[in-house]
Amino acid sequence: MPEEQRMAVLDVHIDQAGYEEAPDTIRNIHFQVRQGELVGLLGPNGAGKSTTMKSILGLLKDFKGTVSFRGERKSYAYIPEHPILYDELTLWEHMEFAASVYELDRNVFLERADDLLHRFRLLDEKHQLPGKFSKGMQQKIMLILGFLNKPDVYIVDEPFIGLDPKAIKDFLGMLDEERKRGAGILMSTHVLDTAERICSSFVLLSGGRLVAEGTLQDIRQQCGMPDAPLFDCFHSLL
Repeated sequence: MPEEQRMAVLDVHIDQAGYEEAPDTIRNIHFQVRQGELVGLLGPNGAGKSTTMKSILGLLKDFKGTVSFRGERKSYAYIPEHPILYDELTLWEHMEFAASVYELDRNVFLERADDLLHRFRLLDEKHQLPGKFSKGMQQKIMLILGFLNKPDVYIVDEPFIGLDPKAIKDFLGMLDEERKRGAGILMSTHVLDTAERICSSFVLLSGGRLVAEGTLQDIRQQCGMPDAPLFDCFHSLL
C-alpha cells in the first residue's frame, strides 16, 4: 500500500504528562504510527520514553492531550520490558486467559496458539508454571501473548532484553509479518543498530521533549549529517 494511503492507527498528542511531583515530565510530544510502520521511540535514560508509553496506555492521572487508536478494531497489544506473569497459571492457562479477554474464537485461538508455541519453541513447556522459566523464556511468553490477538497496534518496550539471537530473529520475523498485515508498531529500544535496520521512522526524545522525528533521512537532515548512521545522529541531537 502506498505510504500516502496508509491510515494512522495511532495518533499521539501529548501536551503535558507526568506524575504528582513532576506533572510536566514530558511536554509537546506529537506523532503518528501508520499502518505497516515500525516507529522507533528512542532517547537516553530519563528522556521520557517510559512516561510517553504510560501516557499512550492511559496509565497516568496527570495527562493533558489526546491519544487515539484508529485501526479497524481500535485494538492494541502491549509487550512490556519486564515479564508480568501469574505464579499460579501455566503457560497454556496464561494464553487461554488472554484469549478470553480478547474474546477470541476458540478455533482461532487454538490455531494461533499452536503456531506461536512452535515458533518460539515452547510447545513442550505449555503446561508448566512459568515462574521458574529463564528470563528469556518468560519474555517469549510476553511476545506470544502480544501476538495472539493480532491487534491494529503493537506497543513494545525494550523487547530484546533477555532474548537469545534465535528468539530475536523469530520476533523480528513476526513483526515483519504483522507490518505486512497492516499493523503499526511503536517500539522503545536502546539497540540503535537494530533500530536503524528495522524501523521505518523514529521519534527521538531528550529531556522530556521531542527533538527529532521522521525517517532516517529526515533525522540526518535535522541534525545536518547527511550520511551519518543513526548512532551518530542520536548523540548529536542530545
